Amino acid sequence: MKSKSTAGHLASLLTIAIWGTTFISTKILLVDFQPVEILFFRFLMGLLALLLVCPRRLKGTSRHQELTFAAAGLCGICLYYLLENIALTYTMASNVGVIISVAPFFTAILSHLVLREERPGVNFFAGFTVAMAGIILISFNGSKMELNPVGDLLALLAALIWACYSVLTKKISVYGYHTILTTRRVFCYGILFMVPTLFLFDFKMELIRFANPVYLFNILFLGLGASALCFVTWNFAVKALGAVKTSVYIYIVPVVTVVTSVVILHEKITALAAVGTVLTLSGLFLSESKLFLKKEENN
Repeated sequence: MKSKSTAGHLASLLTIAIWGTTFISTKILLVDFQPVEILFFRFLMGLLALLLVCPRRLKGTSRHQELTFAAAGLCGICLYYLLENIALTYTMASNVGVIISVAPFFTAILSHLVLREERPGVNFFAGFTVAMAGIILISFNGSKMELNPVGDLLALLAALIWACYSVLTKKISVYGYHTILTTRRVFCYGILFMVPTLFLFDFKMELIRFANPVYLFNILFLGLGASALCFVTWNFAVKALGAVKTSVYIYIVPVVTVVTSVVILHEKITALAAVGTVLTLSGLFLSESKLFLKKEENN
């Protein structure tokens, strides 16, 4: 049990380390690609990669299980990313980053209501508060937060949708199927739900754009790394740790973003960002402490 828990924590860290750097690839691709095009190409590539890694079919599923897979695809693959991308067109990226980080709070509440897990302890909410303070410092770096009702509400809805996906992933993990097979099935449904949106957001196939090696490298990183690999490792982590304990690793995304900006973009880390990083990591450790959720510790 301890080795499984350790593997879950390592899988969470690997996932967040990659997800925290995807903004660079996405920013590069947005020069010549629409957000929905990047989304479609990356998950289609991720699906093909999972098919090559594990070509056998997922058999013996019930109608209820297929509905759960479909709901997970709709939430985690289609709606979450679309809402996040649309929110970015209305409000500041820093707003979206902070608001999305409340997903662990929603996950804790939904896990209690849907999965009948015990309510998070005081340390979870204390850690959440500390981490959010750090994330705000990192994201705004002392600048004034500009509220936009439409964009900010869409970002908040995206955080709730991700919490729904986390709970659905936890339910899927008890079915006993291989993680790659279940992730692949979720990808299929996510892409299926995504297809109607392609006609709404000026989607263009134009694969010739990938003749540019920079674009090709970045879409490969998003498709193979951030999608195929990371969704498998994230789902494995949820299976090993539980939906709530895994979700708190989302706090680290802004920290990874800061580090990546320093290393790759050669940006300077400010004092506020440094303090925010310390607070965010402290909040994570506090939320992950042994007082966290008694029920999950006993599993």
